[in-house]
Amino acid sequence: MSSPHAAHAPQGFIRKYVFSLDHKVIGIQYYFLGLFSVLIGMSLSLLMRYHMVNPNVPVHWFAKLWPTAAAGGIMTPELYLSLMTMHGTIMVFFVLTTVPQSGFGNYFLPIQIGAEDMAFPVLNMMSFWTTFVALVVMVAAFFVQGGAPLAGWTAYPPLSAAGRITGPGEGLGQTLWIISIAIFCFASLMGAINFIATLVDLRCKGMTLMRMPLTCWTWLVTAILGLLGFAVLLAAGVLLILDREVGTSFFLPAGLLINDKIIAGHSGGSPLLWQHLFWFFGHPEVYIAILPGMGVTSQLLATFARKPIYGYKAMVYAILSIGFLGFLVWGHHMFMSGMNPYSAMAFATLTMCIGVPSAIKTFNWLGTLWGGKIHFTTAMLFALGFVSLFVTGGVSGIFLGQPALDLYFHDTYFVVGHFHMIMGVAAIFGMFGGTYFWFPKMFGRMMNETIGKIHFYLTFIGVYAIFTPMHMLGIVGNPRRYADFTNVEYLAPVINVHQFMTYAAYFTAGVQLLFLVNLFWSLWKGKRATENPWNCTTLEWGIPSPPPFDNFAGVHPVVHHGAYEYSLPGVKEDFIMQTDPNPVRTEA
Repeated sequence: MSSPHAAHAPQGFIRKYVFSLDHKVIGIQYYFLGLFSVLIGMSLSLLMRYHMVNPNVPVHWFAKLWPTAAAGGIMTPELYLSLMTMHGTIMVFFVLTTVPQSGFGNYFLPIQIGAEDMAFPVLNMMSFWTTFVALVVMVAAFFVQGGAPLAGWTAYPPLSAAGRITGPGEGLGQTLWIISIAIFCFASLMGAINFIATLVDLRCKGMTLMRMPLTCWTWLVTAILGLLGFAVLLAAGVLLILDREVGTSFFLPAGLLINDKIIAGHSGGSPLLWQHLFWFFGHPEVYIAILPGMGVTSQLLATFARKPIYGYKAMVYAILSIGFLGFLVWGHHMFMSGMNPYSAMAFATLTMCIGVPSAIKTFNWLGTLWGGKIHFTTAMLFALGFVSLFVTGGVSGIFLGQPALDLYFHDTYFVVGHFHMIMGVAAIFGMFGGTYFWFPKMFGRMMNETIGKIHFYLTFIGVYAIFTPMHMLGIVGNPRRYADFTNVEYLAPVINVHQFMTYAAYFTAGVQLLFLVNLFWSLWKGKRATENPWNCTTLEWGIPSPPPFDNFAGVHPVVHHGAYEYSLPGVKEDFIMQTDPNPVRTEA
């Protein structure tokens, strides 16, 4: 395959930094797109938390932003639902799906396998700009007549399919939502094809599959999940648009009564069909979000414990097993749908099975730490935080995997606490860890470790303060998606818990200013980074910081070792670079 970097680097600003073909620039573009998105998503969540504890307190600028939906400065339940919908959508698609895979993966996958770029650089550029267009279309839903949709990030029919009669935002706002997700699916499919082709075809000499860093394995499996999952979601989105705009009946049955009006012109559709299609994508999406974080965590634990990964092959097979089983458990999101009890039993059994490879990874992470010379850098702290959050969220998932318990918990805050822990916050801790770890390589400067550690400890405390009480709220039957609990008598004793979580959310959001200051200050004023500041073994740490345009300056690397050769007996240094043919040994 011809090298896209056979020529010199482009000199013009547009070609170099905007419509770039360089995988490193594209990775950075994805990273900052995700950073912009998380600021939007976090702001929406703070507005929701404020309203939940102050539902009847007028806010004047609410009335200016939403003259109809917040007349008099008080948020309507419909506006609350639209904020919830957009918060979930932006966070899941434009943050959790984008940054770990398309951001870090685009930047480091080619370097870690010894390639000069992705297999299809033009497709890579198109994938980013298609994602950007999807985000613009999604944000535009805020500004159209009726505002953003209120059908939730899962967009269940008939609420999402019957049109504007179902509520404000369900007209043009919902249509833009569907179009945005369809565009995002196209972008993700292009990216998935590129990742798979790159890893299969462009590995350098000596880089066998079992010598790859675990990050590469997680990016590969995530790409496969995306290729299969987003194709199904794209098809489902097309069918939903047809129901809304053309009058088909894929998801709309006959005789629907909405707002005292019978919806005519539809018959034979099934709302449950959308749930099957959505969750066939939706559960793999959990692993699309979390698997890259698992890879980053594995990389960090080995590096800063100065030990080889415990059970490398078992970790690889666990990653592959998670990818395979992830497509077999979508039904546990639908226990409430009235499915056949035998089907529910099968999905419950498979849900327990998928816990096995996750447990293998967790025990292997602990085995990696055991007896290591642990360096508590900021990146290492976030890796340890990831393990903590992953285990905590996973334990609550055991309860939701049982149909009898899920019938009670499903529509409560128990579910909100669970998926924020294991899918949201854990994945974001993986992003933080990757940022502090790879920032020196990406930008040639070090982030401030003291500020970073303060950021970690305060964030770690904050997220547990927000999401642990949600499990207790679920146990007492606190329903989710409700905008106001003040008039619900049996929930009166837990209003103080909501207030506590809201203050914790404000605190945790404020702490992220430390990260932003550290990030942008370090870009310009941070200490200059050496080539290998962490004494790592993988290929990206054997080239300058930041890397040259063609990554390896025309020299094709040859790999002689695995990715985690740390603290080997008889070797002078406590690490061996993958490209080192003759490591210096100690005298006998």
